[in-house]
Amino acid sequence: MSPKSQGFGLLLAQAIRSLRGCSPIWNNSYADMQASLTICRDLQERPILSESAANPHSRNPFSSRGSIHSLQHCSWRCFSSAALVEEAAGGGPMPHASPRQMQSTSKRTGLIAVKCGMTSVWDKWGSRIPITVLWADDNLVVQVKTLEKEGHFALQVGAGQKKAKQLTLPELGHFRAADVPLKRKLTEFPVTEDALLPVGTPITVRHFLPGQYVDIAGITTGKGFQGGMKRWGFAGMPASHGASLSHRSLGSTGGRQDPGKVFKGKKMPGHMGADRRTVKNVWVYKIDPERGLIWVRGQVPGHKGNFVLLKDAVYKPPDISITPFPTHFASPDEDFSTLEPLFAEPGDTDPFLAAA
Repeated sequence: MSPKSQGFGLLLAQAIRSLRGCSPIWNNSYADMQASLTICRDLQERPILSESAANPHSRNPFSSRGSIHSLQHCSWRCFSSAALVEEAAGGGPMPHASPRQMQSTSKRTGLIAVKCGMTSVWDKWGSRIPITVLWADDNLVVQVKTLEKEGHFALQVGAGQKKAKQLTLPELGHFRAADVPLKRKLTEFPVTEDALLPVGTPITVRHFLPGQYVDIAGITTGKGFQGGMKRWGFAGMPASHGASLSHRSLGSTGGRQDPGKVFKGKKMPGHMGADRRTVKNVWVYKIDPERGLIWVRGQVPGHKGNFVLLKDAVYKPPDISITPFPTHFASPDEDFSTLEPLFAEPGDTDPFLAAA
């Protein structure tokens, strides 16, 4: 640590200690400063302002370059602990966690789930239904974004669990300032103003109803570098006569002197998969509140174990008269182990007779 930084730290520590014997106004400021420094010390896991700053072997933030900037960022930006909580909440009055009436223009938040795999079930008519099982792992609201502060209404939802050593310091401070558990996955869902929820509100699988349609987004399975036949479905070259070691070749990619180039966007070999894709109008077959599972019909992008995002379908919106809005609120004395799975009605018409 340079002598200049060491002297600056000692001078600032002496100035703070001198505030103890001043007026009550200074005493309150000193208390707020101590609270903010405690939070900064907890986030960075190292002393911020103490007499140990004189020790050259101590981990002091003033020893790094930009000591004055580090002090301003840590202390003066978060002068009190209440500022951190207000910043995490998004500023302004917090929304209430109470059921409300959904409007035709309302837009609810979504949910983060883990793709568990696929299976098959048969309904009462004997029709086979391909099923993808999704697991909603402890979803809750981490941050509320408002029009006054961020310029739009949105909810940041977190899912899963993670250890503190696996997070960066900004991520750790984000969770601790909001006073929520550490989450593995964070996603922002745009909502309308009437669909805002307070920080810490859990979002369970009963946010959706059996029989409704949802849009599911995820990262598709990566296929690596693939040729034109696999990537774009090209027919390839002749399989026997007239082709020599070019059976799966792409073929011509452009003209001769005119145009004298290959147009941009030409379908050619390249990297395939690992793209964000959305499957729309996916039918919800079953809801299991006890285990936090959602059974949907059909395929879902991504590999087993990947995160996917579920939200109400745009082209087939839910029924606003029965949809829980802004989400489902469980009673405090509710026992999840006694909840039965909810199934969608397969219909009163035999599909095989209707097809005949």
